[in-house]
Amino acid sequence: MTLTIKMVVTLLSLSCLQWYHSEMLNISEELLQPHQGDRVLQPLWNYLLFQHLPLISSPFFPVLLAASCYFLCSIPFAALDLLGERVPLFYQYKIQAGRQPTVRMMLKSLMTALYNHIFFVLPAVIMTMCILPAPILPQDAPNLYEVFIDGLAILLLFDTQYYIWHFVHHKHPQLYRWIHSVHHEYMVPFSWSTEHLSPTELMTIGLWSNQDPLILKCHPLTAWCVTVFSIWMSVEDHIGYDLPWSLNHLVPFGLLGGAPAHDMHHQKPNSNYAPFFSHWDRLFGTAVALEKKTL
Repeated sequence: MTLTIKMVVTLLSLSCLQWYHSEMLNISEELLQPHQGDRVLQPLWNYLLFQHLPLISSPFFPVLLAASCYFLCSIPFAALDLLGERVPLFYQYKIQAGRQPTVRMMLKSLMTALYNHIFFVLPAVIMTMCILPAPILPQDAPNLYEVFIDGLAILLLFDTQYYIWHFVHHKHPQLYRWIHSVHHEYMVPFSWSTEHLSPTELMTIGLWSNQDPLILKCHPLTAWCVTVFSIWMSVEDHIGYDLPWSLNHLVPFGLLGGAPAHDMHHQKPNSNYAPFFSHWDRLFGTAVALEKKTL
């Protein structure tokens, strides 16, 4: 019986992949003609369309892009954590000095992220392939103004969604216990703990990340740029170092919370709920300033 079910699931997955492949190849000749635009990003967009169309048209591409960014952005800070006091140039900016993540903690977070992607994210992508039609990518690239404005709109919308979700899950004991407490397993955040999440929380974040650009009718290239940038911001929020060249110091007026704000959230969970910006925490009185721990 179990073998039969596995065979049915496998055949269904293969049929979905074959259907999607045939739909992706069903592209008009007009689309396959290089479009000469006067936009700065047009050459890059033409290159992606005519050299990597099967890749960027695949529903697996956003997942691959996000996972790759998470992995590549986390490696340098993981090495920094392992070196610790042996690199005083960086260690002086450690927020909770004397509390270092161990290799075991790092591996657990990495395996949690891998488990969630294999058993929850990938099946969801396959189901999406079977339900939704293959995407049709536009010929024109966005201009730089559109990338900036639309990208900012995506980040602000996501920031609002997560602030509300985060606040509710900290105020509701059962929601916190069964869904969000996984992320608070460690009081000291580190780069790999960025995706140390329950499956429910990861799938919720993934839903917003994929749907928000569609709701705002953003160009795919803009959405991919936001994916890279937001994951970098998320990892930077979890590094546990208040580096002077981090984004929260480069962006004026304290508009970004950065690692100091999120580190304080792990120390005082009823504070600093916003993932990126600081305006909602200031407006609702949940902002708490950094209290740096020293040896």
